[in-house]
Amino acid sequence: MFAARTGTVGSKNLDETAKLRKHSVLSLGSREKAPKSSSESSKDNRLNTTGQTQQRGWRLALMRELEMNWYLKICNLSYEHTIAYTTGMPHRNLGKSGLRVSCLGLGTWVTFGGQISDDVAEQLMTIAYESGVNLFDTAEVYAAGKAEVILGSIIKKKGWRRSSLVITTKLYWGGKAETERGLSRKHIIEEIVRAMTHVINQGMAMYWGTSRWSAMEIMEAYSVARQFNMIPPVCEQAEYHLFQREKVEVQLPELYHKIGVGAMTWSPLACGIISGKYGNGVPESSRASLKCYQWLKEKIVSEEGRKQQIKLKDLSPIADRLGCTLPQLAVAWCLRNEGVSSVLLGSSNPEQLIENLGAIQVLPKMTSHIVSEIDNILGNKPISKKDYRS
Repeated sequence: MFAARTGTVGSKNLDETAKLRKHSVLSLGSREKAPKSSSESSKDNRLNTTGQTQQRGWRLALMRELEMNWYLKICNLSYEHTIAYTTGMPHRNLGKSGLRVSCLGLGTWVTFGGQISDDVAEQLMTIAYESGVNLFDTAEVYAAGKAEVILGSIIKKKGWRRSSLVITTKLYWGGKAETERGLSRKHIIEEIVRAMTHVINQGMAMYWGTSRWSAMEIMEAYSVARQFNMIPPVCEQAEYHLFQREKVEVQLPELYHKIGVGAMTWSPLACGIISGKYGNGVPESSRASLKCYQWLKEKIVSEEGRKQQIKLKDLSPIADRLGCTLPQLAVAWCLRNEGVSSVLLGSSNPEQLIENLGAIQVLPKMTSHIVSEIDNILGNKPISKKDYRS
């Protein structure tokens, strides 16, 4: 369950500062050497810290593998029986919690209860589920609550085990009355942190996170939770794509390393801008042609929008070399960020979803050289001035 904030979609960050880059350095031994300067000692300390961080990561991965092998053994199963093996869908921890989520999830914004029929919604969920997706995202405001109802109805109809799914929903915009929206005690029982703790203790949710909160607000919620022995958030839902990078690549890594908050990202195709459909204007059947998405149309036809389309054309040869489509490249680019627990996909038809799920096959091809090529074309790589690993 997520506590959401208001705000404009795709707002441009004014600060373009740095992306956290991970360097793998491991100290293997030592020899007697001449006394080192303070700067050299400081550098060694940083390298040792990095090595220790990597070792901890290896230990956690080994522990997870041992636990999996133990479980499979006592159940008289093999790794070939697991969803990850049969579907090829990688799973990641949600932040530093123990919750394992598929690295691709299915979102219901705009589509469920609105842009698509219930039958198409069922097709999309079936394709996602059979492809190894266990994360489905919705919100009380989506289609005035219809999206949540449709999602639940499909799960019930399909007879899928609830324990095999991770369902996330968001609170803020509820009904039309003043008392039916917001994050007040009236709307979600009590004030945010206390309310979420109550919801979890009552068994209505297992974890809680934030959506479109600032790093300062998330840290404040964490501090309040620790101070009053309550449950802190485990992740933040944030917009992340080729043209929106600052928050996920600079701000959220600090929260992950300090308090374990992970990132669940949405709009990997920038509301369809990166899909390539807007290269020659706004098609009549597209989302930007809808009356309620006038803001998206204005964004596409703006000067900045035209510049983005030029950059997308420059990225096309890279996609061709990797044997994938531009949307698959864009989704794989989001996944190449190890700080991202899961990327939420939004699709209006089965063909589109199948194409986007194909990004899993592109992920192994996202080498440092390819990422650098993309960065050079985009010219918007943020720069971090701090190392949060220490």
